[in-house]
Amino acid sequence: MKKMLLLGAAFATFALNAPAQAELKFKPGEDKRFNWANYEELKKVDLKGETLSIFGPWRGEDEGLVRGVLDYFSEATGVEIKYSSSENYEQQIVIDTQAGSPPNIAVLPQPGLIQDLASKGLLTPLGDDTAKWVKDNYGAGQSWVDLGTFKDKDGKPGFFAFPYKADVKSLVWYSPDNFEEAGLQG
Repeated sequence: MKKMLLLGAAFATFALNAPAQAELKFKPGEDKRFNWANYEELKKVDLKGETLSIFGPWRGEDEGLVRGVLDYFSEATGVEIKYSSSENYEQQIVIDTQAGSPPNIAVLPQPGLIQDLASKGLLTPLGDDTAKWVKDNYGAGQSWVDLGTFKDKDGKPGFFAFPYKADVKSLVWYSPDNFEEAGLQG
């Protein structure tokens, strides 16, 4: 029984981490609803023989959607992508980084966790070129750079977090007139 479980686990690991030779939902360049310029640019980057490990929060159906996007990157560049997640991915990334086995890319929606890992020297800064790209290509670019900049273990600021998505999880709505009437400041 133990051998069967190990064999099943090994097969599942292989299946989940196999190079992206999956059927692409849309053949590159054929569906005109999409701009394929980035795909064509990525085809110029030869990453055959390279492996990119990505650790993120997506599991289940969302993981399937993410893998669908990653398949195009893999198809264009030739890189093998190993995506993994965990039920407790916030804790797992801490364990992995402290053990010296971090992924190449970690998708972390918690700025506080990124700040903590950076301050312990467990993250690699993305560099000035990446920060400049974000500043030049994102609306309110400097604000995004500021949000992704944290101090490293030596107290030196570095750009550690590339914003790819923003979720507004809580807002406070108020009426300035009502606040003023109550003698409060907004």
